[in-house]
Amino acid sequence: MTTSTTSESNSSERITFIPYLQPPLTSGEYAIRVEQAVSFAAQPFSANRRFYVASERFGLTPSTVSAMFPPDGSLGDHSNVSPHIILGRGSLPWERSPDGSRPGEVPTPLSWLLLLLFDETEKPVTRVISLSDLHTGEAYFPEIQLESPQKPEDQVTVIDVQRRLLEEIIPGYDDLQYLAHVRRVDGDESAVIVGNRLPQPGSTSTVHLVSVEGRYDPDPQKRTFDFGTHTGPTDLVRLVSLASWRFASIDENQTFAHMVHQLAQDAGPFRLSQSPTSPAEAFLEQGFVPARHMLRQGRRTISWYRGPFRTGPVADEVDLPVHTSDSLLRYHADIGMFDVGYAAAWELGRLLALQSSAFSTALYEWKRRRDQSFMGEAQQAHPLTIPDIDTTLPGTISSWFDQLSVLQGVPFKYLSPDENLLPSESIRFFWLDPNWMRCLLDGAYSIGRITKADFERDQAHPRSLPYQQVTGALIRSDVVAGYPGLLIDAFSDKAGSTLLPVLRTERLSENVLLCLFKGNVERLDVHQQPEMLHFAVELSDETKFTKSLRKDNPDHDSVVTGNLGHYRTIPVAGFVTSMYQELGTNAAAFTSGHFAIQMIESAERISFCQSS
Repeated sequence: MTTSTTSESNSSERITFIPYLQPPLTSGEYAIRVEQAVSFAAQPFSANRRFYVASERFGLTPSTVSAMFPPDGSLGDHSNVSPHIILGRGSLPWERSPDGSRPGEVPTPLSWLLLLLFDETEKPVTRVISLSDLHTGEAYFPEIQLESPQKPEDQVTVIDVQRRLLEEIIPGYDDLQYLAHVRRVDGDESAVIVGNRLPQPGSTSTVHLVSVEGRYDPDPQKRTFDFGTHTGPTDLVRLVSLASWRFASIDENQTFAHMVHQLAQDAGPFRLSQSPTSPAEAFLEQGFVPARHMLRQGRRTISWYRGPFRTGPVADEVDLPVHTSDSLLRYHADIGMFDVGYAAAWELGRLLALQSSAFSTALYEWKRRRDQSFMGEAQQAHPLTIPDIDTTLPGTISSWFDQLSVLQGVPFKYLSPDENLLPSESIRFFWLDPNWMRCLLDGAYSIGRITKADFERDQAHPRSLPYQQVTGALIRSDVVAGYPGLLIDAFSDKAGSTLLPVLRTERLSENVLLCLFKGNVERLDVHQQPEMLHFAVELSDETKFTKSLRKDNPDHDSVVTGNLGHYRTIPVAGFVTSMYQELGTNAAAFTSGHFAIQMIESAERISFCQSS
């Protein structure tokens, strides 16, 4: 296999960056008065009504959070990445205010949601308390007024942070307008909140989405965060946490592109290493492995076993159905060894069927109805003896067979019987052996096959494969664990113009991914989800960062530089000033949408292509 790398932002989608999405009404209580003047009445008719617009304040429903980057629990080189979170409702960050302003009172609405990143040594303790306890204890929290739907006993998640740390990492008022924007994709709008701090390399980071509603001073001469008038550097300041996640930023060799490229160093067919001078090479070449085999008489031997994964297409076929798995044993007299692969598949299918009492019972009952139908046809001279019987295979049985045809429920040991078939940090390509799959299905289908008549009826109506040609890949790598939601696309041509249908893509363990496709894979693309478009800078050293800007004229490179804060914070407002000055625009024309476009880094796509 050969590999190539491209950067892509999902060409099938158009992404529009919008500075903000202000709701018509922010959260709060409103009054409406309606008057109607009638000519014959001395006084107009009027009505006064009060209503309340409710919005999230102290918690988010799980469905509100669409995605975050770096992903929760991921491992990678994230030391140059500004974390971000995507919220399903596009207007959410502007439904409240960080300074108490109402719609129209400020030129650009500001987000009341912020992302704060903490190193492992700084990680605050997360606690759940009631709203009535927000102001109790040692941590400072300003006085607030509960709104109509809220009750003092309602639960809220909080974190308490030392003032001197919070002063270093919390964004300034001028930064707020650039740390939230809206993405519109095919008409769907989602809000994106971006952090202002880079993770510490070689460390685990925790990110909290916090509320700063009303926490910034509305005085235009101040615009500072409210840390509390009487708090000292080591005193605690309380924040409401609406969501949080963790990830690890490890060495530079753990970037997505580097890790997938490493797979190319060990990419090939699903087989053990070559042994050219050994008679076993003919079997190894086809994906066989030696396995312990206990004969029915109790003796032990070594036989060849191959699971459903082959190194190439299969020409021969097996005769099915069979009475027992022994009918599928193959003996190679030239080397004196059995091939037990098909026999094991048949026996496994039977065991899996028996393991599911619901399926085996339903299959047995259906076969009895089918047998009664055959008996009725044989007694056509007496049509009233047996009534018409519906012999259509029930959907529950068909569904179970469909799942088994893509190896659902098959133990991994049957798929990869030798650890050396799938070493760490490797990708293996294979053909799915249709004969092995037919044996597997026939083993399950054999439930209730007792008499010769049962066998003949199964023979007349065999269980067929839904897919004749299936190929795929098995990946064992930290990239599977470190990048949840990894996307795999397969194509029947190297140009990538014909996408193959996906039959199954599933993580079998923390770091093993199985992919099955209908058709012959000529090219396999590994890439991240569109949500993995992320924000990053280039680090020239531990104190400085740079960013290459996107310009209308690509012939002239534009790079801006900046100095990281002591806690690896990005001075957002100053950085934005450098950007729009370099680009030749003015401050009013440079919004959070423009900032996002300049900061965005597209997700990479790695392609594996069949070599000649």
